[in-house]
Formats: sequence, C-alpha cells, structure tokens
Amino acid sequence: MTNSWTDIKNTDLVIIMGGNAAEAHPCGFKWVTEAKAQRGAKLIVVDPRFTRSASVADLYAPIRQGTDIAFLLGAMKYCIDNDKIQHDYVRAFTNAPYIVKEGFGYQDGLFTGYDEAKRDYDRSSWEYELGPDGYVQIDETLQHPRSVYQLLKKHIAAYTPEMVERICGTPKDKFLAVCKLISECSARDKVMTSMYALGWTQHSKGSQNIRSMAMLQLLLGNIGVRGGGMNALRGHSNIQGLTDIGLMSNLIPGYLTLGTDKEVDFSTYMSTRGFKPLRPNQMSYWQNYRKFMVSFLKSMWGKAATPENDFAYQWLPKLDVPGYDMLRYFDMMHQGKVNGYFCQGFNPLLSLSNRGKVTQALSKLKFLVSMDPLQTETARFWKDEGVHNDVKPESIQTEVFELPTTCFAEDEGSLVNSGRWLQWHWPGAEPPGEAKTDTWVMAQLYQRLRALYEKEGGAFPDPIVNLHWPYRLADDPQPDEMAKEMNGYVVSTVTDPVDPTKVLLEKGKQVDTFGQLRDDGSTACGCWIYSGSWTEKGNMMARRDTSDPANTGAYSNWAFSWPANRRILYNRASADLDGKPWDPKRKLIEWNGTAWSGYDVPDIAPAAKPQDVGPFIMNPEGTARLFSRGMMKDGPFPAHYEPFESPVANVMAPKIRGNPAARIFKDDLAALGTSDKFPYAATSYRLTEHFHFWTKHVWVNAVLQPEFFVEISEQLAAEKNIQKGGWVKVSSARGVVYAKAVVTKRIKPLVCDGKTVHVVGIPLHWGFTGAARKGFGPNSLTPFVGDANIETPEFKAFLVNVEPSNGPAVS
Repeated sequence: MTNSWTDIKNTDLVIIMGGNAAEAHPCGFKWVTEAKAQRGAKLIVVDPRFTRSASVADLYAPIRQGTDIAFLLGAMKYCIDNDKIQHDYVRAFTNAPYIVKEGFGYQDGLFTGYDEAKRDYDRSSWEYELGPDGYVQIDETLQHPRSVYQLLKKHIAAYTPEMVERICGTPKDKFLAVCKLISECSARDKVMTSMYALGWTQHSKGSQNIRSMAMLQLLLGNIGVRGGGMNALRGHSNIQGLTDIGLMSNLIPGYLTLGTDKEVDFSTYMSTRGFKPLRPNQMSYWQNYRKFMVSFLKSMWGKAATPENDFAYQWLPKLDVPGYDMLRYFDMMHQGKVNGYFCQGFNPLLSLSNRGKVTQALSKLKFLVSMDPLQTETARFWKDEGVHNDVKPESIQTEVFELPTTCFAEDEGSLVNSGRWLQWHWPGAEPPGEAKTDTWVMAQLYQRLRALYEKEGGAFPDPIVNLHWPYRLADDPQPDEMAKEMNGYVVSTVTDPVDPTKVLLEKGKQVDTFGQLRDDGSTACGCWIYSGSWTEKGNMMARRDTSDPANTGAYSNWAFSWPANRRILYNRASADLDGKPWDPKRKLIEWNGTAWSGYDVPDIAPAAKPQDVGPFIMNPEGTARLFSRGMMKDGPFPAHYEPFESPVANVMAPKIRGNPAARIFKDDLAALGTSDKFPYAATSYRLTEHFHFWTKHVWVNAVLQPEFFVEISEQLAAEKNIQKGGWVKVSSARGVVYAKAVVTKRIKPLVCDGKTVHVVGIPLHWGFTGAARKGFGPNSLTPFVGDANIETPEFKAFLVNVEPSNGPAVS
C-alpha cells in the first residue's frame, strides 16, 4: 500500500478492481464503510462476479477477467478527452513533459525492439532523450509529439467506450458511469483510492494491470495524498513482511538485488545501481544503495566482511538467469534437475499451476522437506487418494520429511500488514506436540551444516563457516535479537570528520534511521527499510498509542511503518510546487518556508525546497512514470493482451496470443487449450468462510463451507442442463475436477466481440487433507505461465468446459 488501511476513511471514492475486500479482507473493509458513513464516499466495484463487495457498492460494472487494462486505458482516455486530469500535478510530478528518444513506437500490439524467437524486447528505444548535460529533455507545454503525454494520448486513442465494451463485455452505459465518478476525482478537493489484490496480480500481465491504475491515479493527482493511493490488499498476515525481507529469488532484504554471474566484483555490481539523477537538483535516494548493501553484508558476515574482500560480496550467490521463480524451479524439477526441496509454509500441490505437472515434478525429487503447522497435500503428494490424488505410491521414490512448526498464534515477533505497519505480537498459546519455530529448525540445520563444513571442508565453505551468529542461544535465536539485527546497529564508533572528538554513532548502539547507515563497514543492518523499528528507545513495533492528531488516520504512534514510520508514501506530492496542500482540508505535510512539517514523516529531505526536488525520490527523475522506460519487460505503457487461454481473439492484435513478453516453456505452450474445446472463461477466488488451505482443518469452518463447488450462471446451467446442487465435471487442457454446481444470478453472461462469454467461478479451499470433505482446486486446471515481470501464475483467467456429471468415481 502507498497509504494504509486507516487512511481509506479519508477518501471520496473507492474503486475495487482485482479484489473482493468485503469477503477476502472483511476487517479492513470497515474503513470503506467508515468513508461511506462519515464522508459520503462512493464505492465502485468492477468484477466478473457480483460479489459481496458489489452488493454494498454504489455502482457495479461487470468485466471479463483478463481485460482490466483495456478498461483502465479507456478510463484514462475519458479523463483526458474530457479535461478531467489534475494538470498542475501531472506537469510537475509525472514524466508527462519528458521527451522520449526518436525511434520508439508501438504497432500491431508490439513495441519497438521485439524479438519473437526470444519472446523478449530490446528495450534500448524505450528511453528519454538526454541533453548534453546528461539531463532529460522536457517540454513544459506537453505539445512535443514525442513527449510522454502525447505518446500516451496516441497509445490509448483506440480505447473508446465502444472498444472497451467490445473487449471487456462491460456495457457502455456502465463503463461511462464508472468513468464519470472517477473523473470527478481530478478536482483538488476530491480523491479516489484503489483497492486491489490477487485478481490483478495473477495474470500474465499482472504488473501492468497495477501500473494501469497507478497511471490513472497519477493523472488524477491522487498519489501521495490522504484518501488516495494504490492499495494492495495482502492475502496473508505477513506476506508484506516476507516480500520486504527477500521472498523473491532475485531479492535480498529491503528490495536490494542479488548480483548476476556477470557482476564479478562489488564495483561492477554497484555500477548498475545507485542511479544518477536525471533532473537538476533532484535527489535519487537509491544513490544510498551502497550504504544499504554494505550494512547488509556486515549483518551477514560481521568481522569477516571487510573492505579488502569487498565486504564478502563474493559470498552471496549470483544469478545465471533473471530469477528462480517457482514456475522455473518446478519446471527444472520436472526435468529431473532438482535433488531436494525445502517447502516451508507452502503447499504447491494446491498452490501452483497445472497440478499434474507439479505431482510429476515432486515425484522426481530425491527428498522433500515440509515445514508446516498442518498436514499439507504437498507432504502427502505420494499418497493414493483415488480421484482426488490419483498416483501410484510404489512408483514414487521421493523421501519425505515432515517437520512440524508453530503457527503465527504460537509465535512472538512482528507481522507486517498491507499498509507496511510492523506490529509486534506475542504468543497466544504453547505449540502442541513436537512443533518448533521455523527459526529453531533453521538454526539446528545451520549448526549441523557448519560443523560438517568445519570438519570436512568443501568446495566453498566460507559463506557458512563465517556467518555472523551472535545470538544468546546459538540453537534458538530469539525474536528480539533478530528484530534488532534487522533494524541495524553501530559496528564501530563514528566520529565527526570535522571534529573527531564528537561522536556521531556509538559502537554497539541501535541506529535510529537508515539515514545513519554507512558504506565503510561501521554499521550493520539486516533490512534497511526496517531501520527505526527497534531503536535505543525500545521496540517501536510494540507501541499501541491510538492518538491521532487532527483525525488524519495516520496513528503515527501505533506500531512502526516502514520506511521511517512514514504512513503515506510520496507525501510530498500532497502539496503543490509552492509546498502548499492541494486540498487544505486534507493537509498532510506543507512547506513552512524553511522545512517540511505536518502530520506525517515527510517523504523528502526536511529542508528540500519545494520547487527544487521532486516528490518521487526513489526515481532518478524525481517524478512518477507514466512511461516506465525499460523497467517493465512487456512495455513502457500497458497494452491490452488477452489471457493465454481466451474465449476471443485479441481485437487489438489478432495474431498475438497472450502477453508476447511472458515466458512460457515449450511443453506448457503445447498444453494450452482453445475455445473450440474449452469454451468457458474460468477464474479462481477465495471465500470468507475459509482461509486458504488452513481452515479446512477446522471443524467449524468445514461445516460452514464443507464441499467444493463451482459457480455458473442460470443461462449456462439451462444451456447445459445442469441442476442446482448437481454434480458437474469441469475440464481444461491439463486436468479434470468434479464439483457441486452453484447456479447463481451473481454471474451473468457477457458479450465480447459479438460472442456470448460464460464465466465459471472456482474457489480454491479444498484438497484431500483436513476436516472438510475431499475436493479439488482450480490449479488442477490452470496453465503453467506467469506474469512477464515477476512470474506470478495466471490463475485468474483460463479456459474450461463444464458438463453435467454423476460426480467423482468412488473406488
């Protein structure tokens, strides 16, 4: 989230696309209710299904899954055509005036530089035109034909209301009603907030779904302000925290990145990071990258990380491919290239695309280790459960180890919510049986591995034997120790270079902010964005002060929000070029003539003059990007691409299937279905009564939603002679599931490009372990392909057939 849950109460308009907050985030949805009750805010829901969120919306618009980009580009066109953008904000705080290099173009669904054989682009033409001083050339009038603004207008010109209806199936009158409400939030005294979740991320162009809404919000001037922003709704209590500390295979904590095998030393690694400012006087905060990285390396290897050995940079692994995402990893496993797999808090047999392929992949391992509080299907992938897991155990040689771990309610530590708040919690119960914390398990493994390396040596023991391990109990590091390590501390005393008698940072003390981190080895920090969470004043994450001056929704003394306890990112953009709030009634920070002050921690240097330094300090431009340059694999502007499995062709570029820059392995490309055999558009989702795959182990939840079902429209049921509550067989090019049919008015057929499209809804909570009845999940049906940028699988749009059935065979 750029903002926070509590800030939603400040909005005038909530738009939920790619999510279903009332059902999937019911506690957070109370802030939408608050905005409606106290401010008269409106709620728009755009979704393939009439969800519980839609049931309390002021306006609901149906949409075919996988077409959100077309809808949002159409909304941008509406706002620009009707002069409903925040011109001063757009000119000053986005790259709209920047001039793009000659040679950039877009035609027939492709940007310049496309290589069909590689399914990738040469992105060198997706850059700005630079002057002799190295700065970007700009046109303040926005009239230059190669300005970002003019290129954007040209790019979205085709997305008329009629075209949106043709692609999305959204009736024209509904689309225009949505656009009218959105466009009103271009006024300085009105603001919109976006709420989205996996309904946007789980597509082959998921990143561009999110970018599209971010661009719309920028045109409206709604980023960095109270009640605005882009608000990702996290599906687990600590998914934000996992991402922060390096969940993805190419990341290390704080969104720093691993080096590649071409970055042979630290200086080469740093040469592509640090990002020189692209405008005069601009602050590019990633110029501090070296400080964050050196402090991270010191936290990893302590005294062994020295200037002489590049602070042990060589001891970090180097990537030979862009990343080992789970699709790539399981494809390698499927090829027999993986020996062992540690599965920690994850259930890929139900969570990863194309379950049949996943089963085959797990069967080729030498060993599998499952670390989980509950019995998972993955740990029992080898067990014959009849139609629910049709395998031959005698043919599977994988050795499985199950290590029972604690669940969150039995742990102490911090959870990071969707709004970036680090909130400390304490155990509510003792763990049962032999369950141990994940950190205890990992510490035991480390102690044994280190002992083996010390005894036997090895090809490269250095990273293991030199690991900094300063914990009170070497076998069981405690949460407070790890939290302090994440915050950062002073390794050696730092004195004032002008006055050596003046101590700036004292050895052994916790740092107060990431601004104190150094690149000379005098500080250590496990995760720079968490600096300030546990200082010499104590555990800031455990604070529970509910005071909220001026009723802003910030609650700045409750817990800790990264970075720097800032509650709204880019909050400098809440004020104009003179530093005065766009909307005085919604003041966040302002310039008092010498410094920035207000209700939030300024997201800019306190003394940075408002007309000198732009608000988006993580970008070297200082502005937000309507044109993303070469940062996105599939284009500097979003473009409509159909899902890889679609009931209709791409009307914008009929020859293109799916996202042309999304990676798909050869066998998986051959396993894609077509609409002649699988005519219906399926999507997956969650239910309020269950939490992912956990609560099927709980009797109460199992009673509330005991049985796997699919939702279909009354029209499709009549067409296929399917009875309410009757059995159906749902099939795709990859598998078959059996479910009870819920025939509902909540789903209606859509007309897309002149063709009637039926939507099939498939919830995901069932398997073959737990208290609920055995069932299936959508991943038995979904294609093995992901987003072009981060490889999140395309679970939200795929093709199926639905037929009446007598149910699964019973042996």
